[in-house]
Amino acid sequence: MVAPTDPDKMLARARTTFDIEAAAVLGLKSRIGPSFVEAIDLILNVRGRVVVMGMGKSGHVGRKIAATLASTGTPAMFVHPAEASHGDLGMIKSVDLVIAISNSGESDELAAILPVVKRQGVPLIAMTGRADSMLGRHADILLDSGVEKEACPLNLAPTASTTAQMALGDALAVALLDARGFGTEDFARSHPGGALGRKLLTHVADLMRSGDNVPRVTRDASMSVLMREMSSKGLGAAAVVDAEGHAIGVFTDGDLRRLIETGADLRALTASEVMHHTPRTIRADALGVEAAELMEQHRITSVLVVDADGLLIGALSINDLMRAKVI
Repeated sequence: MVAPTDPDKMLARARTTFDIEAAAVLGLKSRIGPSFVEAIDLILNVRGRVVVMGMGKSGHVGRKIAATLASTGTPAMFVHPAEASHGDLGMIKSVDLVIAISNSGESDELAAILPVVKRQGVPLIAMTGRADSMLGRHADILLDSGVEKEACPLNLAPTASTTAQMALGDALAVALLDARGFGTEDFARSHPGGALGRKLLTHVADLMRSGDNVPRVTRDASMSVLMREMSSKGLGAAAVVDAEGHAIGVFTDGDLRRLIETGADLRALTASEVMHHTPRTIRADALGVEAAELMEQHRITSVLVVDADGLLIGALSINDLMRAKVI
């Protein structure tokens, strides 16, 4: 039977963990130096990919570092050292670069493959807590990720050491990102499924209704024709166009409600008499988020899409933007 927990003791242990791991990360700050800059230069000039390797908890950290590098402009992948000994070493080419991670620097799985990697002429960056280890001796560049102690009260479970490795990997990725001039649009291209990707990569042309799906009438259309067009296309609005197809006006559901409240004889009216003469329009090459901002600014729920000559080519509603998760 498990003894009841002591809340004060548990909170104290948690706070101690935070203190130890924070100290481990801050310790890196004071030790970082020329070798870090050399590593950045080496990675920037590699013709192939950055191959990250590590066993156990260091392997989990390595997977994250490889993913962060790849998403911030540095082609990278993770190769498991044990699998590398059984064929996956073929993934590593002479044009690549290896970042090997091991706190002790004595991983048997890494020891088995690093001589082969070195014979291929592949540069090796070691991230380890022991410069005099097997990994440290093989390295072309050594990044010190050592910590004074683990947060584990037994000083055994990788805790502070993996936190330090993660932070050092993030520092590499961020420095590389900055050196490459990697911007928000670059980030969006590598994250097309994320919120930022949708905002920066989705254009009005990708979302707009076009062709027969765009509700439109001519300026002399009767109110019955106008309302049928609005109802059948389900936009909540209809464009009014001239003979050449230029968007010269718009009529919305809200306009219809307000018109009914005045008691006007709808049968006697035409589209040109009830339309707004300055419809809000946007170009097809604009971003979807720009269309959302336009709608919010003017408190409207749809916008007409026109070309450079003002010809109506589409329509976009706030529901279209929501379905695409642009907003």
